[in-house]
Amino acid sequence: MHAIGIDIGGTKIAGALVDEDGAIVRAERVPSPAGDPREIEDAVVAMIESLSSGESVIGAGVAAAGFIDAAQSTVYYAPNINWRNEPFRDKLEARLDLPVVIENDANAAGWAEFRYGAGRLYSDMVTLTIGTGVGGAIVANDRLFRGGFGAGAEIGHLRLVPDGLPCGCGSHGCIEQYGSGRALLRIANEFADAGGVGLGLAAVRERNGALTGSDVGQLIIDGDGGALAALRQLGAALGQACASLGAVLDPQVFVFGGGVAAAGELLLDPIRTSYLDHLPARGYHPEAEFKTAELVNDAGVVGAADLARLHALSLAVG
Repeated sequence: MHAIGIDIGGTKIAGALVDEDGAIVRAERVPSPAGDPREIEDAVVAMIESLSSGESVIGAGVAAAGFIDAAQSTVYYAPNINWRNEPFRDKLEARLDLPVVIENDANAAGWAEFRYGAGRLYSDMVTLTIGTGVGGAIVANDRLFRGGFGAGAEIGHLRLVPDGLPCGCGSHGCIEQYGSGRALLRIANEFADAGGVGLGLAAVRERNGALTGSDVGQLIIDGDGGALAALRQLGAALGQACASLGAVLDPQVFVFGGGVAAAGELLLDPIRTSYLDHLPARGYHPEAEFKTAELVNDAGVVGAADLARLHALSLAVG
């Protein structure tokens, strides 16, 4: 039985018809009218109707950045959309002849990796999505962890450095300020300012007027010493964070997604090293594995669709 997954981003809305094996049957993408909640609702309804046309569809899942309640129904708060306590599932179900679930986008992506990607052979997994910020998802004993109010697994906002760099969440020292794509760019600029190993970064910055994430990514691919040093510093911060998460959650595997994870082993190696350096009681229990995500840009829609399928099946059972 097919299900539909929708992923609402800041610039686009992606949707897909997904089969029971996690394969995308058909996909669509439209620009996201992020500033207008009613236009987003209209766009999501239109995409679900289009994707379900002529198909047997069991349900629809919608993934979005923000705090979603434990019932997968109400958006408490969405940073990119003017949603505050928005009963989005009720609004969609009033217009669609389908059961709907609403899910945090990082949770949906992590669930997709657990079900069909790098975490499919495990029962306990932590996913970190390393993009502009740091997203996270936790699966414990084969179940997606949402917390008592649905707003759990905000891994990017765990404090890593006391009284550290200010974060957009209002706190200081969050993982996101040391382990994200934005952090990698800041570190790269610091190396460029210092000279030495950062001379390659400085040369690119002078030529282009500013360093971009794409510049740093290309320099990593090219083997530039400064870019690789910046990546190692980023990996060290993430490894320290993983050691703390491991002490609480004891996952079998950490899965890394997002644009920065495209560096593969160049990122995972310093993460592993730092993780082992900070792991409590190292050597007295099995150690987690570290992998990069497999579903990449499709994870959000695939995970949202699968969560919708499970929700619809639970309704059928009663």
